[in-house]
Amino acid sequence: MDITIRILQLLFSLSILVFIHELGHYSMARFFKARVEKFYLFFNPWFSLLKWTSKRSGTTYGLGWLPLGGYCKIAGMIDESMDTDAMKSEPKPDEFRSKSAFARLMIMAGGVLFNIILAFLIYTGITLTWGSKVLPSDQVTSGMRFSSTAKSVGFQDGDVVLRVDDRVAPNVLDTRFFSSLIKAQTITVRRGTEEREIKIPRDMMNRLLKAEEGFGSLSIPFVVDSVFANGSANGVLRRGDHVLGVDSVTHADVAGILDALQSKRGKEVTLLVSREGNTFEQTIQLDTAGRMGVMLQDVEDIYPIQHVSYNILSAVPAGIDRAVQTTSSYVGGLKYMFTKEGAKQMGGLGTMGKLFPSSFDWQSFWSITAFLSIILAVMNILPIPALDGGHILFIIVEMIRRKPLSDKAMTTIQTIGLILLVLLMLYANGNDIYRAFFK
Repeated sequence: MDITIRILQLLFSLSILVFIHELGHYSMARFFKARVEKFYLFFNPWFSLLKWTSKRSGTTYGLGWLPLGGYCKIAGMIDESMDTDAMKSEPKPDEFRSKSAFARLMIMAGGVLFNIILAFLIYTGITLTWGSKVLPSDQVTSGMRFSSTAKSVGFQDGDVVLRVDDRVAPNVLDTRFFSSLIKAQTITVRRGTEEREIKIPRDMMNRLLKAEEGFGSLSIPFVVDSVFANGSANGVLRRGDHVLGVDSVTHADVAGILDALQSKRGKEVTLLVSREGNTFEQTIQLDTAGRMGVMLQDVEDIYPIQHVSYNILSAVPAGIDRAVQTTSSYVGGLKYMFTKEGAKQMGGLGTMGKLFPSSFDWQSFWSITAFLSIILAVMNILPIPALDGGHILFIIVEMIRRKPLSDKAMTTIQTIGLILLVLLMLYANGNDIYRAFFK
């Protein structure tokens, strides 16, 4: 069921993104009076679910049956369909090839522009609807839980981040928080009663990619919210109890406590509990799944999270900032695709599907859709033949040479680019299959 929900969210998100992307090409083509032959959501090999041809424009609008994309076919253009028959006739005034270089450049850039605009609109809507949450890093009193790679450069579980370079107590709930740690030069932490400065190596991201792990996560204390009536903790633990350790071994956060309980499934354990300033030990019986029948407090009940509301005037610049920062961060990370470690982390539809939660949530859905919109825009602007960036590159070369490439050269380059693109897609989705079944 979880997989089904993720797949449906992915298909819904990609349908929105592809429609908006192709709408960008369509709108620019119509603006510059280039004829659009077909505008389809989803692919339609052999047949279409729905289609209608406008008598005014001659454009066929349709809905295909293969929900993996869509397309906008513009007259007089060599695209990924490799349909060159129409190119053998004399150019008509309403064809793509008859338009000025600037007009053709804008038509090809339309999809990317619309995806960037969509991301900005979504981020603005998210900010206006749900606001934002702020939790300064120095207020996370339990600190962080670090990966082995982060520990190798000097971090320890429980370290509280005080400063990241010159930024004091950054917001840990900002989606850019962990990437800022990886890109920092110096991070100041509080360890016990002391402050420590930790130098971050310039190849930190490569180290994390090689180890196939992240930087770390927030340390959330194991604090009881409620006790089930039929659980072994009933009458033993109560709301507000903070479990500090299991069988004489202390743990800083939920993850450590849960791991310890899992290792003692079906056994009796001794918990170290803090209650109203007092610390004591309490013996409890675990079930065969390592549970004792408690619900834990949410992070918002444990840490002082500030909720910030926005009006339309403040939400717009916040949406622009988030779109710009997300785009900048993604572009900055593209260089790692060309490293051995980064290539191993590439993923296809399976990786994208895992971005979505197992239960539907509108805020998460729109946040992920905005992020994917930026990915689609950035990937399409890359100067690879068969992508929008490849067409734009051809047009720029034409503007420099003052004459276009020949149809034969365009077709050959498009074919090579299409082959490379297919190989890249096979590799990315192959990585997903390998990780799913062999790791």
